Amino acid sequence: MKTIKITYILSFLLFISFTIQGFSQIKKDKKAIKYAKTIKAEEIKEKLYVYASDEFEGRGTPSKGQELAIKFLENHYVSNNISPLQKDNYFQVVPPPKRFEKLWGKSDIKPKNVIAYIEGDEHPDEYIIITAHLDHVGMEDGEIFNGADDDGSGTIAILEIAEAFKEASNKGHGPNRSIVFLHVTAEEMGLIGSRYYTDENPLVPLENTVANLNIDMIGRTDPERPKRNREYIYIIGSDKISQELHDINEEANNLYLNIDLDYIFNADDDPNRFYYRSDHYNFAKNGIPVIFYFSGTHEDYHQPTDTVEKIQYDLLELRARLIFHTAWELANRDDRIKID
Repeated sequence: MKTIKITYILSFLLFISFTIQGFSQIKKDKKAIKYAKTIKAEEIKEKLYVYASDEFEGRGTPSKGQELAIKFLENHYVSNNISPLQKDNYFQVVPPPKRFEKLWGKSDIKPKNVIAYIEGDEHPDEYIIITAHLDHVGMEDGEIFNGADDDGSGTIAILEIAEAFKEASNKGHGPNRSIVFLHVTAEEMGLIGSRYYTDENPLVPLENTVANLNIDMIGRTDPERPKRNREYIYIIGSDKISQELHDINEEANNLYLNIDLDYIFNADDDPNRFYYRSDHYNFAKNGIPVIFYFSGTHEDYHQPTDTVEKIQYDLLELRARLIFHTAWELANRDDRIKID
């Protein structure tokens, strides 16, 4: 009896050990830590002070200011030797929906998505797409709506994440899957740029798109949030299509950063309906796993007072590093994540 009991206990402990290991799929990666550290608050601040400046006139769709913003993004990718997804062309011209044909027709400027990428080494035909919207609401009665948080914060976060992946690639540590950096236009007019990409002209097959990580407003804190800790991020949509994506994001956070992941807006009955209000939704409705990273609205939301000096750059750095770590794991793990 004693021998049987000991054998049973050892077998049970072995089972528990394997079970625990199964829940933790991510191992700490020194390379990931090294390249995440290249995402720095001072560099974010320098870029955002340009991108959300008065010169860009609020980046309305369409406008000369938005054209300057698009040129700024192109110059960044060219100077960092990050390739366009299309040969020799970073732009995807977005035609107007019928309701905006007259408005857009008054301008010679054509709204564009900006798309760069780093090709994967082992699975180049599988893609992680990181999105943020490049536009804001423009000008009204002579006032400029700079949109530093909405979505200058997400736009510059992508640039820093792209630099980090490129630095890794330059040192021989390129991603196994391809990483696409997609800056979409006309989000403020109804998610138009991302809808055009997903529904009419995806530049990589949707069935080969492993996940979409969408960044929209991650530079401030929510004054209405019940918890008062600063180091948090709202996570929306991560478990709706792939539980594995949700788990990877949590594990990456636990390993590297320990930000408070707040799911208050992830409930299906959330009255704010944030899940439907940013560009990730156009990927989600096509069955692609998504995470929407968001730090909440504030008194300057869609106001001329959404300006660069109000951004909390240490938090923006921290949140961008979390997104980098999640993208790194998605790109480099052996198998693509499963859809539930």
